[in-house]
Amino acid sequence: MTSISTVGHADVGAMPKVKSRNLSLDRARTFLTLVVLIHHAVIPYTYFGHTDPKSFFGFDMIVLATDSFFMAMFFFLSGLFSWSGIARKGPLNYLSDRLLRLALPFAICALTVIPVAYYAISLRQHPDVSFASFWWKTVTVGPWPSGPIWFLWVLLSFDLVACLLYRLSPNLLDPINRLSLHGRRRPAVFFVVMLAVTAAFYIPGRIHFGAGSWFEFGPFSVQHGRVLLYASYFFFGAGIGVQALDRGLLAADGRMAKVSWDWLMLAVVPYCALWGLIYIKREILGNPVDLPDWYEATYAVFFTVFSVAIMFLILAYFLRFKHSGSSILDPMQADAFGIFLVHYPIALWLQYWLFDYDLPAIVKATVGFVLTVALSWALTRMLRQIPGAKRVL
Repeated sequence: MTSISTVGHADVGAMPKVKSRNLSLDRARTFLTLVVLIHHAVIPYTYFGHTDPKSFFGFDMIVLATDSFFMAMFFFLSGLFSWSGIARKGPLNYLSDRLLRLALPFAICALTVIPVAYYAISLRQHPDVSFASFWWKTVTVGPWPSGPIWFLWVLLSFDLVACLLYRLSPNLLDPINRLSLHGRRRPAVFFVVMLAVTAAFYIPGRIHFGAGSWFEFGPFSVQHGRVLLYASYFFFGAGIGVQALDRGLLAADGRMAKVSWDWLMLAVVPYCALWGLIYIKREILGNPVDLPDWYEATYAVFFTVFSVAIMFLILAYFLRFKHSGSSILDPMQADAFGIFLVHYPIALWLQYWLFDYDLPAIVKATVGFVLTVALSWALTRMLRQIPGAKRVL
């Protein structure tokens, strides 16, 4: 979603000067949009977010994986077209486009989509509260959660910083671009550099803030410890997209797509290590609220390795099959951003409806996911028929 752009995902309106769309990146964005829907469909049935009497450990495995990479990858994909978009349009015009693409849907969703979604949760504790009362309390007193749309305002902030940096020096990200061009033949070098930088930005924040600390001001929220991690992913993507996007690390005929098994192993090992740390936290440390610095630092190291490795694995997969004809993801590509924006209340209300049914967690999650995809996609298609809506959705 350059928006989630994955959904917003990387903004398709800010494409670099290439002759055709990059099908690999389009499909990667759409795939990540579905990952978002899977994440929200299964999280009520996990140890992490157990809001339903039913649970399934396999969903904990999914949530640990998705939470460890997908938002960072969204920022990376969004960054790919930012610097070239600023260069082509100029900072002011580019920022004006981003306000339309990101700020407008954020404002609309914060006032409509998000309250509708969280009303389903509120009814579980306060079954007599009316939606009007709930909405008024949300926007005047709070709390005013943002749900997944926090991505939009944070991405807009990164775009603003990118515009300011471009005015300072249009060549500022050239070293990353040169590293990307070198990465066409030696992607491991880019991997190591990106891993080192993202770890340097994430580990101190994880130690200082921990995993559960959020900045919150009205509907504006973001995890304290991950802001710099997300920024590093965004600007690595921006550096790759400065020029020659199709001739660098993400080249269809580059080495990155030819060593996908390597990326798989690099992802599996730290993922298993994260579970080892979770076991230590729960069974040895007694599941404390405040964890020792050594634990947070170790977790952050494995987190960053997994995050970069799984992103490389996903990109390598889609690069490898770029020319394989049509994909099941292609029909959804144009609607991916809209699906991201509207899916959350659908997912939460389906979970509210399924709560009282004595069904296995797998059945509930499957029903919730399939219906969320179908209804979100249908609603997005209808909304995109509104004149001018396609400029935002």
